[in-house]
Amino acid sequence: MRRLPAEFEEQSFIQIIFPHIKSDWSEYLEEAEANFVAIINAITPFQDCLVICHDITYVKQKLHPSLHLHLIQAPSNDTWARDCSAITVYENDKAKLLDFTFTAWGGKFESQLDNQLTQKISPIYDTPLQNIDFILEGGAIESNAKGTLLITDACVFNSNRNAHSKEESIDFLKKTLGVRHILSLSHGYLRGDDTDSHIDTLARFINEDTIMYLKCEDSHDEHYQALHKMEAQLKTFKDQDGKPFNLIALPFTQAIYDGQERLPATYANFLIINDAVLVPTYQDKNDNKAIEIFTQAFPRHKIIAIDCSTLIRQHGSLHCVTMQFPAKVKLKT
Repeated sequence: MRRLPAEFEEQSFIQIIFPHIKSDWSEYLEEAEANFVAIINAITPFQDCLVICHDITYVKQKLHPSLHLHLIQAPSNDTWARDCSAITVYENDKAKLLDFTFTAWGGKFESQLDNQLTQKISPIYDTPLQNIDFILEGGAIESNAKGTLLITDACVFNSNRNAHSKEESIDFLKKTLGVRHILSLSHGYLRGDDTDSHIDTLARFINEDTIMYLKCEDSHDEHYQALHKMEAQLKTFKDQDGKPFNLIALPFTQAIYDGQERLPATYANFLIINDAVLVPTYQDKNDNKAIEIFTQAFPRHKIIAIDCSTLIRQHGSLHCVTMQFPAKVKLKT
């Protein structure tokens, strides 16, 4: 019997790939490093953090020593740990790591090293690893821990991922991830997003019966109609037991540009860890409003704002560069 743990369950550690000169961060590497250091420093007071390093000696000089900090050296193309890391399932109450195929969101970028990364570092996990011949990224799925999976049509059923029908993909995901109820959004996107609408940019489970989602209230914004339709669809969704979800709307930032390019800023790309929630901010007027919403939604957690203005310049944000591993996955240290 398999089960896909939720991010809001107890965790063992967070995995991060530190930026390096051969990654796409090279033009503003110092800014990127500072952003990643801020994320790591926010995690280690609460739990372990495994940092994958292109050059472990170099990265050690950037980070404060901590009993909760663990470093391992391995080559990578880029730093999107959410999408190239293993996905954990529980099978008969024991953890198993699933290594899905990673193709950089349908072959958009070079990904050979990232696709091999989990196998390269697998000896550090005290957990069995299974290779899965199916293209799937961690940012594409959301679990409520009770058998419901939340995804988007545009990503998971995209022909640039797998040559399967929608029905075949649904059957495969149910069997492989141990879920029994799949809800797929057919609306919602972010301009500048390379992932074909990952669910973690749009709508997220914060507990087994509550979804936090992105809402646009500016009728002149290009996202207004799509996100309005997404909200309407979320209101029709029911969980594995036929009950509707509690819905919490997150604000939308003002349009943020890098030159002429609009960047995919989203407060939905938050990270839940043990006793804290890391919330991406963007030097935007709605940052404080978002923090207030998280404070009310997570009364028992510390809310930590992380300025992710640099991360969105590479079309991702806080959740995209992290991957949680649940409590039953241990590190060999």
